[in-house]
Amino acid sequence: MFIEELPNIIREAQKKAEKILAQQEARLKEIAEYNHAKVLQAFQEENVSTYHLQGTTGYGLGDSGRETLDRVMARILGAEAALVRGQFVSGTHAIAASLFGILRPGDHFLSATGAPYDTLEEVIGLRGEGQGSLKEFGVAYEAVPLSDDGKIQYTLVAEAIKPNTKMVILQRSRGYAWRNSLTVEEIGRFVSFIRERFPQLIVFVDNCYGELVEKLEPTEVGVDLMAGSLIKNLGGSLAPTGGYIAGRKELVEKAACRLTAPGIGGEVGATLNWQLPFFQGLYFSPLTVSEAVRGAVFAAAFWQALGFEVNPLPEAQRTDLIQAVKLNSREGMIAFCQGFQKGSPIDSHVLPIPSDMPGYEDEVIMAGGTFIQGATSEFSADGPLREPYIAYQQGGISLPYIKFGNILAALKLWEQGLLK
Repeated sequence: MFIEELPNIIREAQKKAEKILAQQEARLKEIAEYNHAKVLQAFQEENVSTYHLQGTTGYGLGDSGRETLDRVMARILGAEAALVRGQFVSGTHAIAASLFGILRPGDHFLSATGAPYDTLEEVIGLRGEGQGSLKEFGVAYEAVPLSDDGKIQYTLVAEAIKPNTKMVILQRSRGYAWRNSLTVEEIGRFVSFIRERFPQLIVFVDNCYGELVEKLEPTEVGVDLMAGSLIKNLGGSLAPTGGYIAGRKELVEKAACRLTAPGIGGEVGATLNWQLPFFQGLYFSPLTVSEAVRGAVFAAAFWQALGFEVNPLPEAQRTDLIQAVKLNSREGMIAFCQGFQKGSPIDSHVLPIPSDMPGYEDEVIMAGGTFIQGATSEFSADGPLREPYIAYQQGGISLPYIKFGNILAALKLWEQGLLK
């Protein structure tokens, strides 16, 4: 097997990474067991039964499974209410429904974490025209950059708030940026700052990649509303599609009215054959998230040992599943993704190449043959082809699979003479 035929430079990096991971196992295990218990308790408190796993058709009226899943999700996230729907096509869709559901013409909203994730640029109106962006509906937007060390700049945020500012948004994960992701503690401090000075403002968090990585969620430290994707953390690698919104009940309902229609909100929506994988994936999610976090620690230590810059560092506190590796060249990034693809169960023979993708300004290269198309909960690596050529790893069903993917990526670089 390929694991037995590695160049010495890769084998030594693997050994070093495994040693560093072993030093963190006790801390990671404690968080994982806490979240396992939290999820199990939520299922039990809502009396989840076999009939809740059956879907509905048509309007989906009286769907007790859908309503129960919403309550289970709300309990897990420490929120007043939640909206879990297969009708959400992505995390971006769930975020967009939240923004359009709450913001009105003449409102202003502010990002306190700098530029938004690429796919939100056209939602906001920073790129593209004629598609019904927030800008075209008369909603103004402004971004306050993070400091050089990746921290929220409180003074600049306060100065940017206007009389018509309605919402402040935070992106918890790094997205496609070389910065630290926000910990729940940092989010909580920011919420306290806003409450003391601007109590009327709504604080919204893009929570993609962050769920169940820490013991607490943003809604448990005062965030008003947050959203994410089910083919990331909370789908447990089983959800075939979907997303969620969670937070204050009245805000969740406003977002629901954007997803469906005013007066309908979250009261309808057929669940088809989604309910079983939604419930089961949610139940499995503490396991897949904990494996992904362990894999991210391994990947950070592994690539650092090979001489590459990584973010976060191996010993850093984890608040999301993303591990960034700076490849420093277009050739290196392509080789990384092509080698990584060989560790996939599906389409392992396919060579990823850069291509245009809806919602992205730059060419993007994506690796990861997943059972659910694009499911970063399973394991993937991607990134825009722009300097300094950073590959972003996400997810991972199990630690061994994550190791295989990284080792094969390194082997591809070695074969092309791109390892130091």
